[in-house]
Amino acid sequence: MAQDVTLTMDGMLLNWLKDVGDSVSQGDVIAEFEADKATVEVEAPADGTILSLITEVGEEVNEGSVIATIGADGESAGSAPAKEAPAKEEKPAEAEAQPEAAAPQPTSNGASSGADVAARTPDGRIKASPLAKKVAADKGIDLAQIAGTGPGGRIVREDVENFTPAAPKPAAAPAPAPTGGTVIPNSYGKVPEGDDIEILDINRMRRAIADGTVKSFQTTPHFYITIELDVEPMLALRKQINATLEEEGIKVSVNDMIVKAVALTQRQFPNLNTHYYGDKMVRHKRINIAIAVALPNNGLVNVVSPDADQKPLSEMAQYHKEMFASVRDGKIKPEHIQGGTFLVSNLGPYDVESFGSIIDPPQSGALAVSSSRKVPVVKEDGTLGVGTRMKVTLSIDHRVSDGAEGADWLQTFRGFLENPMRLLV
Repeated sequence: MAQDVTLTMDGMLLNWLKDVGDSVSQGDVIAEFEADKATVEVEAPADGTILSLITEVGEEVNEGSVIATIGADGESAGSAPAKEAPAKEEKPAEAEAQPEAAAPQPTSNGASSGADVAARTPDGRIKASPLAKKVAADKGIDLAQIAGTGPGGRIVREDVENFTPAAPKPAAAPAPAPTGGTVIPNSYGKVPEGDDIEILDINRMRRAIADGTVKSFQTTPHFYITIELDVEPMLALRKQINATLEEEGIKVSVNDMIVKAVALTQRQFPNLNTHYYGDKMVRHKRINIAIAVALPNNGLVNVVSPDADQKPLSEMAQYHKEMFASVRDGKIKPEHIQGGTFLVSNLGPYDVESFGSIIDPPQSGALAVSSSRKVPVVKEDGTLGVGTRMKVTLSIDHRVSDGAEGADWLQTFRGFLENPMRLLV
């Protein structure tokens, strides 16, 4: 029986790596999609033959959409035409009780009222095939005025060719400013002009980072707690571990040990592994630590270390190394960036004294890790000496936890790094 290939996130098809009629094995990469923060590889879900490729290169597709079918050689494809997942839409809480206005419909002769009737993706882009976009551009037609007849309201070439623009209407009076809710400005006024500036387009990743951080700061009440740790015991143990693993080609990093300590701390503080959903809170039983990774093109993506409280340090180190290499090459699997329950952001390699991290919703906490430094310290006997210290800052969603629990969390975390043999138990 033919099996559908579906997406696990929204994205745009960059490339098909297989053609109709090609044989594939389960796990073979058959396509590359551009998601918000990474190029994602789509794998074949089963052995078989590619029966159909439903999505065109350059097409935006929603999470859950069928993009191809795989089955036995000679079998007919069971999923053409494309199935498209319904667009996801977020509404303000205060508007949920109000009835939705019906979308304007084109007249029977194909003419539009001039209103915005096009179906859109969750981030606001019009759903249209690449060919439909080209024909519309050649004809000077605004796609927003066309109601598509394709799957999920997608605009196809025939919709553009059969479209008749409506006569222009007089400009309406400006709408009054909204009286409630938060308005996110698209800009800070008119874009400057002149020979001494360069105008840059905002790529998909930077837009996702901008939208995500603005949403986090507007909807999540952050508070921060900072402590300083003695990391000399951790650095000494790391040296011993790596000497032991050298023949196996495995090297444990400081970040690996920090992620392990965070995961073990999370075991004792389930509130910080709990996410806020308005009238409900979701407590996750698995501890999946997201790790912020800087990209060569000034981007950022959070990769996920699943079940980090259960994996040995050596296994974790090898897994992290492979993930980081994939994402920095611009290719990663969906499971590598999904399901994080708590975030670690480490700027230790950049000579940073202290900073605070923005929480990645719906997560309820993040740990910002700064650089370790040689500093003067007062010893127990009152004499002055030199020690190696590192500052960490815990960000917490105040809807989920409070200051006292955050302070206890940091003290527990301190215990793991200042007595690092506990990371190996």
